[in-house]
Amino acid sequence: MKGVVFNLLEQLVARDFGEDTWDALLDASRLDGVYTSLGSYPDEDLVKLVSAASEALAMPADDVVSWLGRNALPLFAGYYPQLFEPHDCTRSFVLTLNDIIHPEVRKLYPGADVPEFDFKSRDGVLVMGYRSPRKLCSFAEGLLLGAGDHYGERLTIEQPLCMKRGDDQCVLEIGFA
Repeated sequence: MKGVVFNLLEQLVARDFGEDTWDALLDASRLDGVYTSLGSYPDEDLVKLVSAASEALAMPADDVVSWLGRNALPLFAGYYPQLFEPHDCTRSFVLTLNDIIHPEVRKLYPGADVPEFDFKSRDGVLVMGYRSPRKLCSFAEGLLLGAGDHYGERLTIEQPLCMKRGDDQCVLEIGFA
């Protein structure tokens, strides 16, 4: 996992819950918390931090990961406006994940292991398939909701299939309002 994810988690925890909470999460997870944005770190470090946050904040782990994604999106938009400015809606932005966004992520963060997405439209709903050994579909859902916030749209997301429930892939059905 790239260090930028840990940097975002630290920034958002400190912003919303205070520096002391971040320090407490590091203590509870027995991690030193020294992450550089371009560095690569064990996925297990994120699992430990999310578990500690889940307990400390009395939130299910998936809710912590979704919160991270939703709150990280505005930071990404601030850091990389060139990825967001060509779009006037969430759907247009999301459909660039495989062809524009992830190649740019790989340029900015060499060695980044990004998920694979596939897209279909059905009855006005964008059906997004998600595959990743990390099974961070909650992060993807949070990022989607954050993108909706960014473009001033209210999204609905249903997840009929999930790798965490034993399915081959996660499927996110995204409605745009």
